[in-house]
Amino acid sequence: MILSIQHLYILVGLILAITAVMTLADRQHPKRYTSALFWGLYSLVFLVGDKLPPALVGVGAIAMAVIAGMRGVGAGKHNEPTPAQYEASARRLGNKLFIPALAIPLVTVIGTVLVSKVKIGDAFLLDPKNTTLVSLGVGCVAALALACWLTRETPVQGMRESRRLTDALGWAVVLPQMLGMLGLVFSDAGVGKAVAYVTTSYINMDIRFVAVAVYVLGMALFTIIMGNGFAAFPVMTGGVGVPVLVGVYHGDPAVMAAIGMFSGYCGTLMTPMAANFNIVPAALLELPDKNAVIRVQIPTAATLLVVNIFLMYFLMFR
Repeated sequence: MILSIQHLYILVGLILAITAVMTLADRQHPKRYTSALFWGLYSLVFLVGDKLPPALVGVGAIAMAVIAGMRGVGAGKHNEPTPAQYEASARRLGNKLFIPALAIPLVTVIGTVLVSKVKIGDAFLLDPKNTTLVSLGVGCVAALALACWLTRETPVQGMRESRRLTDALGWAVVLPQMLGMLGLVFSDAGVGKAVAYVTTSYINMDIRFVAVAVYVLGMALFTIIMGNGFAAFPVMTGGVGVPVLVGVYHGDPAVMAAIGMFSGYCGTLMTPMAANFNIVPAALLELPDKNAVIRVQIPTAATLLVVNIFLMYFLMFR
């Protein structure tokens, strides 16, 4: 293949490495050494993570967690344009501002649908196993080029803005990857079996409605803890869904999976662990309350959970 997922990892790693160097060079940064170390360690995961012993990568992940836990990741000083300069730039560019943003999904769709089977010689142009992700990376590069052309700025300014955005998001940038790792740990550790033991030992699962409620609420609870409905799904489905709802009550597994994941998404709305959904928007909008998005979403999520219990109860056992 010409462009593989490894090229995307290298690109992300280089951006993080440059962020670490820029942070270290920022003498006005209140936490420049620990912040630079944090982003440097994160860059190594993408650059050489596949070549390092797994134990060493684990030590690096723990070191990053310690740095973040001790509030060692902070924001530096940035020379941002004034509000008047922002407004003048917006007036000059107008709706052209949307071109780079729209280029990302457009290039991703084109790469996934039209270029996925294209070959140069005997090699695929895009990694056939990760076509969408590679196309997304190409779309981001294209968007950067378009942004530089429209704004008459350089890629160096793009890196400065990248660092400013990374500083605004902070350690929360790492959460999706860390939580993905946590899901694998939970699965390998047999958490699903532990959930099955606890629920059957301390909750009366002989009542079908109770079993449904445990599964739906459990999906939301584990998603709140893990920040990822996909990580919660194998835990609750292996512990309650398959052995009880399908195995004992002979429910429809398709309905269980669909409404179960929907219940997990309700948990996503209620947790700061789902940083890319809840913390990142608050940081991008520079809201004074980092949990403002969650506070607005909780009533909707709680209502949908109750609805999901009844939907699963009446649809799964028809």
